[in-house]
Amino acid sequence: MPIIVNLDVMMARRKMSLNELSGKVDLTLSNLSILKTGKAKAIRFTTLEAICNALDCQPGDILEYRENDNKKAIS
Repeated sequence: MPIIVNLDVMMARRKMSLNELSGKVDLTLSNLSILKTGKAKAIRFTTLEAICNALDCQPGDILEYRENDNKKAIS
C-alpha cells in the first residue's frame, strides 16, 4: 500500500509509549497497534486529530504517501 504510517517514528520522537498514547487518545491498545504497524485499512479523522493533538504533530507527520514501486517501473 502506498500510504505509510509513521506513528512509531512520531512516538519515538516524543518518547511516548503505546500505552501512554492509548490512554491519551482513548483508543484500545490493539487498534492502536494495528495502526502503528501499518495494518490498518482506514483511520477516522477524529482519531487522527486525537493522535496529532497527543503527539503535537501534523497529519503529514503520521501519514506518508510513497509512490508504488510497480507504478515507477511502468512509467
